[in-house]
Amino acid sequence: GSVEMTTGARPLLMGIVNTTPDSFSDGGQWHDHGRAVEQALRLAEDGADLLDVGGESTRPGAEPVSLEEELRRTIPVVSDVRRRCKTPISIDTYKSEVARQALDAGATIVNDISGLRFDPRMVDVCSRHDCGIVCMHIQGTPLTMQAAPRYDDVVGDLLEYFRERLSVLADAGVNPRRVVLDPGIGFGKTAEHNLEILSHIAEFRSLGRPVLIGHSRKGFLKKILGRPVDERLSGTIGVAIAAAMQHADILRVHDVAAVRDALVAWQAVAERTTRPS
Repeated sequence: GSVEMTTGARPLLMGIVNTTPDSFSDGGQWHDHGRAVEQALRLAEDGADLLDVGGESTRPGAEPVSLEEELRRTIPVVSDVRRRCKTPISIDTYKSEVARQALDAGATIVNDISGLRFDPRMVDVCSRHDCGIVCMHIQGTPLTMQAAPRYDDVVGDLLEYFRERLSVLADAGVNPRRVVLDPGIGFGKTAEHNLEILSHIAEFRSLGRPVLIGHSRKGFLKKILGRPVDERLSGTIGVAIAAAMQHADILRVHDVAAVRDALVAWQAVAERTTRPS
């Protein structure tokens, strides 16, 4: 059956499973197959609602990876994790062939940083497979995106982009109920742009689709906190709560257990708070 993306009272957590030796924040830590699978199973145990498997680093300045290499890194991990746990798997790729093989191997969601724009066959693969789709916004490519990000009005520009993507997908026969929107924190955005986006989550949700926020350990936190990448967990949690308060639907994070505890504790208090009618 087709995957419909629905969410609940607090954000769902998408755990990040990197199979890349050069990812910006846990680069090399899990790059061999067994460790990537282990990491995925641990995140599932920690309470991840979704597992996001990626084989190409998309950090600023990252060089693309060949199709063969990306397939070699991701497909065996997807099929092993699918065999060993029930948590839904998403494949983080903009290559249609990687998406196709991952869906065949048991993934049910395609998470495409390009919003299904970089590979002309991606829309077709997704429409044929009836999978969930995370449609992200990026300005430029990972190699160029942080050179000089510029917007007339970042929130307005992104809303226009998402309306256009939703209509392209609908024309291709994709049920909009399968689509989640991701404004792409850090993907061709300054720290100021990121904060602008993060304070306007309600506007993105007003398009009628769930919104995913991927802010975990990212560079804008350095601007706020002045801390290196391995000291950004508390900042990541702070932003997670700010996003949850605006009803963000999904948070894509490295530290599932910590973020989950923070959200569960926040929610325990928040749901008892009487809201003025």
